[in-house]
Amino acid sequence: MISRPLSHALRSRCLLRKPQSIQGFSTSSKLHGGDHGSHYDPPTGWLFGIKPGHKYAKEGWEGIWYYGFIGSLLAAGVAYVFKPDTSIQTWALEEARRRLEAEGILEDPQTVKK
Repeated sequence: MISRPLSHALRSRCLLRKPQSIQGFSTSSKLHGGDHGSHYDPPTGWLFGIKPGHKYAKEGWEGIWYYGFIGSLLAAGVAYVFKPDTSIQTWALEEARRRLEAEGILEDPQTVKK
C-alpha cells in the first residue's frame, strides 16, 4: 500500500521532465551578450609589425640565439650518434658469446686458422 503512492509520485515526476532531445544545444546565430562588432581586420600591408617598404632590422640577441640554438642541436645530434650502446639485448648477446667461448662450444672469432 505504501509502494503505490511512491510509484505514482515518481511517475508524475517523470512525466513533468522534458525529453532529452529538447534540451540540446542552441543553433541560433544570435550571440549571447550582444554584438561586439566585426572580428575581421582589413588588410593594412603590415607583416609582423613591419611597415610596407621597410627592411627588417635584426635585434642584438637574435644572432646569438640562432647560433646557440643551432649549435646545441648539432652538439646533441653528435652526442646521440656517438653514445655508447647500453641496451640489455647487446649485453646479453655479448655475455652469451663469452660463456659459449669459455665452454668451448663457440670458437673465438679473434683466433686465426692456418
